[in-house]
Amino acid sequence: MKNNKIYEADDRMISLIADNYDMLQSLGRFGINLGFGDKTVREVCEEQNVDTCTFLAVVNFSMNGNAPVNDNDRLSISTLLHYLEASHEYYLNFELPFIRRELKEALDDTDNLARLILRLYDEFADEVRVHMEYEEQHVFPYVEGLLNRNVDDRYDIDTFSKHHDQIDMKLRELKNIIIKYLPSDSHRNNQLIATLHDLYSNEEWLKQHARIEDEMFIPVIRNLENKFKKNDVSAKISRMISRNKDGGEALSDREKDVVVALVQGMTNKEIADHLFISVNTVITHRRNIARKLQIHSPAGLTIYAIVNNLVDISSVKL
Repeated sequence: MKNNKIYEADDRMISLIADNYDMLQSLGRFGINLGFGDKTVREVCEEQNVDTCTFLAVVNFSMNGNAPVNDNDRLSISTLLHYLEASHEYYLNFELPFIRRELKEALDDTDNLARLILRLYDEFADEVRVHMEYEEQHVFPYVEGLLNRNVDDRYDIDTFSKHHDQIDMKLRELKNIIIKYLPSDSHRNNQLIATLHDLYSNEEWLKQHARIEDEMFIPVIRNLENKFKKNDVSAKISRMISRNKDGGEALSDREKDVVVALVQGMTNKEIADHLFISVNTVITHRRNIARKLQIHSPAGLTIYAIVNNLVDISSVKL
């Protein structure tokens, strides 16, 4: 059972792990090695060159959702930056490939529907990679520049917030499609259940990672910007994760026609010519389809069209 206490520097490090074993992953991202015996958090952090205040801020936020209030000046940006960079490396180079292997083993590779599901996962993984690579190529170097008093007036942390969009949409879509539509035998069912459990854990990690960036990293960087720039950055930070309500509406006949055309690989212009409507009308239909189905990817729409008998799987180019 997890303990929701607020941890302090004089608590033993082993107690944090005993209360919440998820902390094991965080230790590695801070660069903290095991083998610390019964030492306190402060002792372990000081021995391993990790800022104690920043470590505890992330720990208490991750465990209990308690973001530090008016504590921006005490947090170490370099420690927080290292934590985020290590989190990216772990997620991109271990977590994503691991779940893909797990999913591939759980699917019947002779089943075309299963192949589409794997494609949907690959689309999700590509989106995550693009998102994190943007941060590594633009945001993190910008922050390092600020730390070195090299202020770039052409960029600020609010520009980052514009790119901090939803990257878990396809993941939610993938989980729902597997649960609703994918048939399996008893052996594969056990594998799929185990994979789904990891996908749900994956989604929770993405939410937590986004919240750390939104509620800890961005405010700290904004505070640093305000020290070096004359203009006060006051725009509200966008959430990476936002919940969309499912209206449960049925597609109209025309919207179904658009889905079929999209599955067949037509462009907006080709769909407009095919259905004798304007390109703007096609775009409106696509927005309505995405809103109603909560499906935003070609692979997801293809699976929807197949299971709802809008197209025959034999006619789909895989």
